[in-house]
Amino acid sequence: MLFKSTLVAAATLALTACASNMMGSSAPMYSQAMLPDAVKVPAGNKVALETVGVGQITYECKVKANMPGQFEWVFGGPDARLLDRSGKQVGKYYGPPATWEAMDGSKFTATQVAVAPNGADNIPLQLVKANPAMGMGAMSGVTYTQRVATKGGIAPSSACGAGNVGAKQVVQYQADYIFYKAS
Repeated sequence: MLFKSTLVAAATLALTACASNMMGSSAPMYSQAMLPDAVKVPAGNKVALETVGVGQITYECKVKANMPGQFEWVFGGPDARLLDRSGKQVGKYYGPPATWEAMDGSKFTATQVAVAPNGADNIPLQLVKANPAMGMGAMSGVTYTQRVATKGGIAPSSACGAGNVGAKQVVQYQADYIFYKAS
């Protein structure tokens, strides 16, 4: 419960600190200058939408691929609300397959391009290339999405072994999702 309260407080702080990004054209847009090169969006794209994803990631205990007798927690999928910088829900992120969906019903899946570490306690930063959107709306024309400012979401530290294969664990996480469209 403490972690959930911390996530809510962090989300509120992030939303408050970044609200100016969504105000008039004179406000600075999101900058990827401090990101590792691997997760930077290529030139020719501009920020179309900034969101904060707050939710859970499910992991499942499985036998390691090509390693009989060894086990690991495997990413099962996300379930998060996407909030704009004012705190209003503008969409959701779920999977598999990983799907970003706006409240207007437009949505897309994507292919991972790159990841970069973001500390031992956080899921990595990520860059994905969007597949063509389904439906017309906010997600139409999205070319790339970055997952940045990640908090939590790593695989459980509890044991995963022969005795609990198939067990699922849900962990809390938060991340900013920055959506780009061709400029």
